[in-house]
This record gives sequence, structure tokens and C-alpha cells, in this order.
Amino acid sequence: MPTILYQDSLLLVVNKPAAMPAQADKTGNPSVLEWAEAECGQALHPVHRLDRPSSGVLLLAKTKEAMTLLQQQFQTHSIEKTYLAVVATAPPDSEGTLVHFLQKNSAKNRAFAFADDRPGAQRAELHYRLLGSSERYHLLEIRLITGRHHQIRAQLSAIGCPIKGDVKYGARRGNRDRSIHLHAWKIAFEHPGSGEWMTFVAEVPEGDAVWGAFEGHTRPTT
Repeated sequence: MPTILYQDSLLLVVNKPAAMPAQADKTGNPSVLEWAEAECGQALHPVHRLDRPSSGVLLLAKTKEAMTLLQQQFQTHSIEKTYLAVVATAPPDSEGTLVHFLQKNSAKNRAFAFADDRPGAQRAELHYRLLGSSERYHLLEIRLITGRHHQIRAQLSAIGCPIKGDVKYGARRGNRDRSIHLHAWKIAFEHPGSGEWMTFVAEVPEGDAVWGAFEGHTRPTT
């Protein structure tokens, strides 16, 4: 189940479990939004997306005004978002910036990454850093510079480093629960009411041996 990291009169910060939809989808499975509304006893407003197979920090607004102010921060890229990703193949460099042009295919619900611009494509940029390696996997810290549909999944796949479990983007096999090892780890933003700069860190999924192998790198410190 989700866990509440923080709440006040304007917003709710939740740690979303992997494989649970953020909002209701065609499967009819329980969503984080429905769960949170039941917990709070009021209607809530999604501020941003978080792919169903991934886990991590999710913002929900308690008023439409707060939602609008937070979404404006996403649009201006003033919100800081940091992810963790586990890959089977290490990137060519221990740290670097990736720039691609992504085309979204709605029918297939996936994005295709290209090195050059083309009609209908959006520029996508992220910065990655190798945090550690185990016998079989590598842990990357990802800082998003732009926010595109399936951006991290598509860009890592494009350099030959698909995320563990992400068969849609080239992983050899899926995880049993259909999750992927992509975690929205940290988020920092300006509070829509007070203007205070706030930072939240979401712990990685418990009981997962792969995440557990990188425990020294994933502890929730800011």
C-alpha cells in the first residue's frame, strides 16, 4: 500500500508502490488517487504522472489552485526530481548528460528516442550518475532536466541500458509483479501556499533483493 510522507491543507505527498496505478485506468485496479482520497476524506487533484510499473514520490493537491501552482513549477522545470534506476548494463561513462528527441506513440504507449530532431519529436534531457554496482546490476541516479512521456525509460534504452524489468524498452525479462526498477526518489519544490522550499525523499520498495543490494546508496537522506 502507499504511505503518506507529508500532508497539510494544500497538498499530500505519497510514496507510491510499484505496479499500482497512480490514477484509475482501464484495468479497474485500485489506484493511489482513490486510496488517498479515502484516507483524506476529500477529492484530490493529481499534479504529475508516475508510470504504473515504477515506484516513488507522488504529489497530490487538495485544491485546484494548489494543483495549478505546482503544475506551473513542473512546466518551468523549477521542481527538482531525482530518480533511481537499476540497469543490467552499465552506461559507457560513470556520469553524463543524455539528450534525445522523443516521439510518443500513443497506440503502443511508448516513446521512441532519436539522436536527431524530427517532426513531432520533443527534446529530452537528463543527467545520470553511477552510484554503485553489484555482481549483476548497476544503480543510477537520474536528474530530469525535461519531463517527457517515459523519458528515463526511453533514453536509458537508447544507450543500451534498459531498466531492470522493463521489457517494453528492451529488458530481457520482466519482474514477476510487472514492476520495473525505476524509483522516484526525491522531489523538491516551492510550497504553493507558504513559498517555502520543501524536499521529500521516498524509500525504495522494501523486501526487494535488488534494491537491497544497494542499501548503502538508497538511504533516505537529503
